[in-house]
Amino acid sequence: MTSTQLHPGTPIKIAILAMGGQGGGVLADWFVDMAEHAKWWAQTTSVPGVAQRTGATIYYLEMIPETDVNAAGRQPALAQMPTPGDVDLVVAAELMEGGRAIQRGLVTPDRSTLIASAHRSYAVGEKSARGNGIADPNKVIEAGEAAAKRFICLDLQALADQAGSVISASLFGAVAGSGRLPFTREDYEETIRRGGVGVDASLRAFALGFDAASNAPATPARINTEQAMPAVPDTASNPRIRKMLDDLRGNFPLSAQPMLVTGLRRVIDFQDPAYGAKYLDRMRALRNLDEQHGGDAKNWALTNAAARYMAVAMAYDDVIRVADLKTRASRYDRVRDEVGAKSDQLLYTTEYMHPRVEELCGTMPAPLGRWVENSKLASGFLGRFCRKGRFLQSGTLSGFLMLYSLAGMRRFRRSTLRHRIEVASLEAWVRLIEETAPVDYDLAVEIVNCRRLVKGYSDTHERGESKYRRLITAAAGMRGRPDAAQRLRDLREAALADDKGGKLDTMLAEDMKLAA
Repeated sequence: MTSTQLHPGTPIKIAILAMGGQGGGVLADWFVDMAEHAKWWAQTTSVPGVAQRTGATIYYLEMIPETDVNAAGRQPALAQMPTPGDVDLVVAAELMEGGRAIQRGLVTPDRSTLIASAHRSYAVGEKSARGNGIADPNKVIEAGEAAAKRFICLDLQALADQAGSVISASLFGAVAGSGRLPFTREDYEETIRRGGVGVDASLRAFALGFDAASNAPATPARINTEQAMPAVPDTASNPRIRKMLDDLRGNFPLSAQPMLVTGLRRVIDFQDPAYGAKYLDRMRALRNLDEQHGGDAKNWALTNAAARYMAVAMAYDDVIRVADLKTRASRYDRVRDEVGAKSDQLLYTTEYMHPRVEELCGTMPAPLGRWVENSKLASGFLGRFCRKGRFLQSGTLSGFLMLYSLAGMRRFRRSTLRHRIEVASLEAWVRLIEETAPVDYDLAVEIVNCRRLVKGYSDTHERGESKYRRLITAAAGMRGRPDAAQRLRDLREAALADDKGGKLDTMLAEDMKLAA
């Protein structure tokens, strides 16, 4: 081990930003253990953060050689929290946590090395946004290049998964590989061995992280955020689906085919092949409308947009769909992988469910559901059972059978009240598109895109549906305006950006004044 220090006579200062389950505490303890076995003084503290995903915590460490302490003639006074502009090494277990460190001023170009994993764990705000709320990871990479003296950005989560370990081990390896701290590789590895838990897997992840950081480029690579569109399959085992694929390839524009395949898969998964055929029938009518009004010259913008949102409208989220997804084997396998459960371990998932009277009525046959909704006595009685949410263990026999039975109602979905409501909304939307396209093609495309607001179920669906209805009403009165398409686009973006809809209401009120 070398005794070289970053700043002779002063402690080395390290900040670790990690979320729950990523082993940030273990990583901090490894640093302390390694330092103490090298005859250094070391101290670690942690500051829990608010729950952004599973709760982000800052672990802060300071360490100083015992020789420096003896030379000073007194015990060191080590700080308990990081100070902006005074941190040597910042380790982030997720890319946006690296961005938060930059925002807090912990990363500085004259001093700090920033090591961040390039993978993403989406924040609640990103996942619950009306539109695409996912932040651009490359903005963080650009900020890291400007803010840090050295910036190492690698997918350390993937390396940990490859080794069958957790990200704390690959992060530890990346720090060792960076050469930023005055310890040898053997010091790091012996620290892991002394821990005595998951040693072999941790050492494998450490080695992968070490090699990746040792060979890391001076400038981190940008992250490709483009999603590859699926190709149209050559065939299918089901003859009905095979016929639909042939129809799709032969009768729809090439640019729309990838999204049409995605939409077809979604609606078939939602219901059955007959429902998929209905999707293609609706799309064929819009494709013909598109061709009649110059779609070829406009790169089939109407068909391309409708391919996506027709599928979203037809494969809506209802309680039957939610129950179906929660009881799929693929979902249990995914959860087991996410929590790292072993094959001999039992895993129980607790679901939180809070259906409203509207959701319960939506699963009933249309006449009965409508009667219950309109009856104060019946809806009031049913509402007594919907006043608070309930927790359900879907891994138990009783919990699974309850959800499985609800998912089995899929065969009766076409007769339910919710389906009748969704079909009526969809048909009104299609009629407005058909009436608008001959007059204003661009406005018709924007009307198609308004379906982006409608998603989810329960309160989420109700809020989106309310905004969507207001936009559709406004769109119907815009035909003939030269700026109609742009104005509807602006209204839609306002609705997506504001959860409460206040900005949308203000803009709609302005339009009403202008119209008057």
